[in-house]
Amino acid sequence: MKQFALTIAGVFVGLLLFFIGIPLLLIASAAGSAKPVVPAQAVLEVDLRGGLTDQAPTNPFAGFGGSGLSVMRVVDVLAQAQDDDRIKVVLVRLPESGMTPASADELRQAIHRFRDTGKVVIAHSQGLMPLGAVVSTYMLGASADQFWMQENASFQATGLASEEIFFGRAFERYGVRADFEQRYEYKNAVNSFTQSDFTEAHREAAESWMGSIYDSALANAAHDRNMEPDALRQAIESGPHTPARAQALGLVDNTGGVQQAEIEARRRAGDNGRIIRFSEYASAVGQRNGSGRNAIAIVGGEGAILTGRSSADPFGAGSMMSSDDIARAIHDAIDDRSVRAIVFRVSSPGGSPEGSEQILDAVRAAKAAGKPVVVSMGAYAASGGYWISSEASAIVAQPSTLTGSIGVFGGKFVLGDALGRFGVDVRGLTVGGEYADAFATDRPFNAGERAAFAAWMDQVYEDFVTRVSAGRNLPPARVREIARGRVWTGAQAHELGLVDELGGIHEAIRRAKILAEIPEDEAVRFRRYPRPRSTWEALGEAFGSSSEAAETLVRLGAVMDDPDVQAVMARARAERMRSEGAVIMADQPLR
Repeated sequence: MKQFALTIAGVFVGLLLFFIGIPLLLIASAAGSAKPVVPAQAVLEVDLRGGLTDQAPTNPFAGFGGSGLSVMRVVDVLAQAQDDDRIKVVLVRLPESGMTPASADELRQAIHRFRDTGKVVIAHSQGLMPLGAVVSTYMLGASADQFWMQENASFQATGLASEEIFFGRAFERYGVRADFEQRYEYKNAVNSFTQSDFTEAHREAAESWMGSIYDSALANAAHDRNMEPDALRQAIESGPHTPARAQALGLVDNTGGVQQAEIEARRRAGDNGRIIRFSEYASAVGQRNGSGRNAIAIVGGEGAILTGRSSADPFGAGSMMSSDDIARAIHDAIDDRSVRAIVFRVSSPGGSPEGSEQILDAVRAAKAAGKPVVVSMGAYAASGGYWISSEASAIVAQPSTLTGSIGVFGGKFVLGDALGRFGVDVRGLTVGGEYADAFATDRPFNAGERAAFAAWMDQVYEDFVTRVSAGRNLPPARVREIARGRVWTGAQAHELGLVDELGGIHEAIRRAKILAEIPEDEAVRFRRYPRPRSTWEALGEAFGSSSEAAETLVRLGAVMDDPDVQAVMARARAERMRSEGAVIMADQPLR
């Protein structure tokens, strides 16, 4: 039976290699042997319509689940393009719906740095619909030298709206009880399960951060459009508008299709202006690694915080911060002697307190080793995302980053009555202490269980307050005052002392150089962690660490990646080509 199973596994591995591994190797080989040629007078097209993550994924297959484009990658490539004499113009294709506000802030700053070199940015929109934070999309378009809109589109960026679905009445009707504890009234994640409308605290906090984001976006757009803030606000809020009306109000510069915008971009690039897509240019220039003898590590973490290691699913589209992986990445940066400081890029809504503490402990270890840690907050760094940031040497956030949420919640759904209505009965058995079945789904917490669970919630909350107090040098009473689970924007958090500086990854790197006592004008190298998994590693992990097939797969990958093996294969290819009559002037050197 065992031999049969091994045979089946071997067949499966062979099929996998044939249908997935070999095509991937051929694609990688073709990509590596023929890098795109960058025109001498180029227009770099950045298409944001497919969506953005905050950071480039470490999973080589993540691109199958989305556009594969990340804010950090766009920022890096624009930084390279601004110093590249071949890139004359950037053409930005805007999405029709809203963008994550902090992502729009980060890209706007990168566009300004590009424009500061004297180069041109043109933005084109095929419409701005009232979906999500569309005002942030408009703000990004307003940062360009020219803002184009398609003639038959619609300008509907008239404000910022948010919607919450409440299940309180439905749960009551169908016999479901959300039995939760929250610390405290602003920790509103559980409200959607327990309420039928906004609580006073929920409404107060939501309207506060929404107003902060809206005001910031309008102020930035007014500055970039050279308009008075009140005039731009009035023009925006009097919509929706036709593109012609938006142009008359000064909200956009030109109306026309994308082909017309491309013609203008090529004209601004020069007589031989040609368009190169973002993916082609990024492939041609490679990763921005910097230069110099000193290095700054950039550790990335995006998604919910969980204990353990990342999922072995190679095709998983979601992002998460696995505490083992992130802590290991920080320790790898500590062990690298060339690394003088660490920039920890955090974009997380929170998660496990235990996982958060494991990551924070690694941050402490870096500081103890004499390597300052600067947190750069992305779209959000709230709850556990703020926990892991709280004791950093410095915190840099975008004005529209959602952060804070210093609080905790937990509990269970009681399904006994709901299932009983369908003839489904839940019966449990338990041995041991009275708390052993506290999370049984057929009944609510009893008095003793609730007291014990509430005490744990209180302890987690106090632990959180203690870490923020120590890391931010704030009295515990002050932390409790601004905590209570409330979400703040980066601009608000800066005023409260929860954030040191407003900005993005550029400002975080600059702050890290200062703390590491690296001269401002000295170039630095960038070391990135966690290390992206190779195709072979991702496929191998899909089988599980105990699988013989996985070991074979990974070993084959290691052999294929070995420079000596590659040299032999290259020589064999050259000799085969010569035998077939090809003229080879020189063997291709290995990169």
